[in-house]
Amino acid sequence: MVQPIKLIFRYLENRSQIQVWLYEQVNMWLEGCIICFDECMNLVLDDAKESQIMLSGDNIILLQSVSN
Repeated sequence: MVQPIKLIFRYLENRSQIQVWLYEQVNMWLEGCIICFDECMNLVLDDAKESQIMLSGDNIILLQSVSN
């Protein structure tokens, strides 16, 4: 199993478009590219619908790559 921080770092390095699913918001997810993160899994997404977003790691349930 890949540790979450390593997966996030891989998405950052590859500039992958990802989906981020949020805690207690089953009908909502965000898409964008990770431009930075920290050890608490707080993320900053770029190219998201809202331009640039900072997400608290406590609100993240799932990260997945968006297939083209």
